[in-house]
Amino acid sequence: MQWTLVIPLKPLTRAKSRLADAAGDGVRPALALAFAQDTVAAALACPAVGGVVVVTDDAVAGPELARLGAGIVPDEPRGGLNPALAHGAAVVRASRPETAVAALNADLPALRPAELAMVLEAAARFPRAFLPDAADLGTTLLAAGPGQALLPAFGPASRARHRASGAVELALEAVDSVRQDVDTGADLRVALALGVGPRTAAAAARLPERVRVTGQ
Repeated sequence: MQWTLVIPLKPLTRAKSRLADAAGDGVRPALALAFAQDTVAAALACPAVGGVVVVTDDAVAGPELARLGAGIVPDEPRGGLNPALAHGAAVVRASRPETAVAALNADLPALRPAELAMVLEAAARFPRAFLPDAADLGTTLLAAGPGQALLPAFGPASRARHRASGAVELALEAVDSVRQDVDTGADLRVALALGVGPRTAAAAARLPERVRVTGQ
């Protein structure tokens, strides 16, 4: 099964506010863009992925991600994360009604194509499925098979909401890179330890060593 991934990205100046403990205002937009670039590049390298659509209005991020091969969809609802995802999925399905669609976080800088393929292969067995984040509270991927509505409910405690919506929770081992989103300095240190993509590595090199070293 080939999947189209829908990735939401808020304007970079407002992205990753919870990284304030690790990165100042002058660095966070570059980090957020690097996370998204490495996420998109890894997703497009996954053999199960037929395409990536990024929902964003950011004038810098849009062209950069398009250069990697992503389709860019304006965030017409401008109503937050879940309306943006629903809109992106609707745009995809307008031209390919029966395609399998998955929402993926934009802040997975350690993402491995092979691990993403494992998650999507598991998700293909169910009408709707999701993968919880590393904290076991949120969600990093929500999948909807052909003909199934995505019904995104991302945000705090989204693991419980997605489970309550009828999506099957995927309990998989060895997919840490798909579960490790980055919201805080502690998350970033874990992602760096896993091994991030080249753009995140370059952006993170501008941070103090105390931020980059696990256990600090």
